[in-house]
Amino acid sequence: MVEQLLINVDDYDVPDANLLVTEDDTPVDNLASAKQQRLLVRSLYSSLQNQTFLATANVGVYHTAGEPPIVPDVFISFDVQVPENWWEKQNRSYLVWKFGKVPEVVIEIVSNQEGEELEKKLRIYEKMRVIYYIVYDPCQQLGEEILRIYRLNGRYYMETQETWLEQVGLGVTLWSGEFEGKQDNWLRWCYQDGNVLPTGDERAEMERLQKEEAQQRAENAETRAQTAENRAQLLAERLLAMGVDPENLKHDNLKEY
Repeated sequence: MVEQLLINVDDYDVPDANLLVTEDDTPVDNLASAKQQRLLVRSLYSSLQNQTFLATANVGVYHTAGEPPIVPDVFISFDVQVPENWWEKQNRSYLVWKFGKVPEVVIEIVSNQEGEELEKKLRIYEKMRVIYYIVYDPCQQLGEEILRIYRLNGRYYMETQETWLEQVGLGVTLWSGEFEGKQDNWLRWCYQDGNVLPTGDERAEMERLQKEEAQQRAENAETRAQTAENRAQLLAERLLAMGVDPENLKHDNLKEY
């Protein structure tokens, strides 16, 4: 059950969205981060089709009037939708006072030591009261830990080893495999049993393999039936060669029964 921190717009001095810098055309910092972001976002949309949420990457979150936005690598916010007219200035970014809540989960992917993921960004998400803050450090730029998970405990974050995010019904796991033609180690969403949320391509591949397996079982059953028929035919031919009519044997067996 998601514990939602709803925002009362009347409590905010809401700025004019037309004055906000909602995009500055700054590109993503590297190819690996971009691919990791796509994996996290795509698997959510292919697997949580019965839930209402917004998941995205590299989109500004305006959290406090008068302050610049913070731009998470990935975030997910439940029970909100992209506005219908998303080209309007006020709908291009995630304005907390417009959506009425902060995202439940934020993920930062560390690519260097300049991002302040464990300092400034942590304090901002903590102040925003984002329930889960996840720092994925694949190259161990910030220390030995590859994955750090912080859960809001009262007013402050508490680091936890629990990878199941109880309040949102999702987990995270480190997974080795191929995505978009690249074999590597990845951060992935998972179910409580540890199985990863599949992307659309993975789901299609699983369905293809299941279809092939079902077809193979059908072909095997047909082959077994054909083999049994061939054996029966061969037996009948041998009986006839011995002067015994197989039909009479069937008739006698029925009478005996």
